[in-house]
Amino acid sequence: GRACLSRTELRARDERSGEEEVGVSYQLYPGHIPTSSLQKALLAAGSAIMALYDPYRHDMVAVLGETTGCLALPSLRDKMKHHPEGYRILQERPCIRLSTLDMARLQGLPAGSLGREYVRFLEHNKVSPDTRMLPKFVDDEELAYVIQRYREVHDLMHTLLGMPTNMLGEVVVKWFEAVQTGLPMCVLGAAFGPVHLSARKLQVLATQLVPWAIQSGRNASCILNVYYEQRWEQPVESLREEIGILPPP
Repeated sequence: GRACLSRTELRARDERSGEEEVGVSYQLYPGHIPTSSLQKALLAAGSAIMALYDPYRHDMVAVLGETTGCLALPSLRDKMKHHPEGYRILQERPCIRLSTLDMARLQGLPAGSLGREYVRFLEHNKVSPDTRMLPKFVDDEELAYVIQRYREVHDLMHTLLGMPTNMLGEVVVKWFEAVQTGLPMCVLGAAFGPVHLSARKLQVLATQLVPWAIQSGRNASCILNVYYEQRWEQPVESLREEIGILPPP
């Protein structure tokens, strides 16, 4: 064989090597599915249509959040990094699942405490923290945790805001979260969720609940900077006041 390659052959080999390298998929965390920008756009469009058609398709809502959060997630991560409690959350990576919760202890806490009211919310609405999907399409391990944390504290937002899991309650929480997080998924849910409401509920939403949710979202500190697992014994009213959530109307 030849001892060396011509410049043309070297360039061709380098181009082939680069193409192969670009085509390699790296799993950044368990369950991660690497996707291109085009694939993300297609996933976002499809999931948006399905989520608007059926707002209770939590899997589609989750995909929409991951594929459209490229600007909002880094901003949320930075807010956490520049806050002592948020930074500790990023470092320790707590998760809220049935396997990590001492349900018996939370049920035994005084009425009005965060832990007791959170369990009451789960039981009354027949929901579980384990139904929150783990991230798949976020191409950054730290940002994947940020959106996972957002999902896991969603039910805690219901608890703090005093909102049920019916469509009216979900829309109100989405308005609060849209102001707080800037996630396009939340903005879409807040804007288009009301189409499923009756005229009477729309009136209550427009005149009372949306103005309160927006004002609370602007007034409150970042909801991801609260280490909720270490606040179970704190009264809900006290935590609302600390965060800056206004009393529900």
